[in-house]
Amino acid sequence: MSRPLILASNSQIRAQLLRQAAVDFTVQPARVDEEMMRDALLAEEAAPRDIADALAEMKARKVSEKHPEALVLGCDQVLDHKGTLLAKPGTPEEAEAQLRSLRNDRHMLLSAAVICEAGKPIWRHVGQVRLRMRDASDDFIKGYVARNWDSIQHAVGAYKLEEEGVRLFTRIEGDYFNVLGLPLLELLSYLTLRGDLEQ
Repeated sequence: MSRPLILASNSQIRAQLLRQAAVDFTVQPARVDEEMMRDALLAEEAAPRDIADALAEMKARKVSEKHPEALVLGCDQVLDHKGTLLAKPGTPEEAEAQLRSLRNDRHMLLSAAVICEAGKPIWRHVGQVRLRMRDASDDFIKGYVARNWDSIQHAVGAYKLEEEGVRLFTRIEGDYFNVLGLPLLELLSYLTLRGDLEQ
């Protein structure tokens, strides 16, 4: 990397994806009030895509202002179900309710990434994936949440596709990396074109 890259997130899966792609980076999570900003954007009737993008930019900008010499990557993911945004579940009961609302229906995951340099955005991308959840029984949903709560409490929609959550689905349309919360291919292409990664 000709410029240091900072990941403004404490997401283990995003860090793992970058490491597996042999990208050199450091981690510095952005300290921002995501919930307050999300609520403000919802009150303004912002589109789900714009909410994901704005939250990713806010995180990148906050860290970039302290490290103007680096490229700072901010990310955010939102789940859009019929115009309603689902957040990370606060309790196992909330996780069960989210999964019951999604079953036998389609929803969309929007994964935004923004790179800031010297406090200003220089690149952005929002990837989207359409998913269809099967008509899982109440018993399966309850058992799934009980078995996986430690992991899924950190996931919008209360599932992780890379784990047992894959059993909830019948169809997925889109890039798998976007499901994991990072438009990785687009990010790598940009860094390569810039010359930060080897051609």
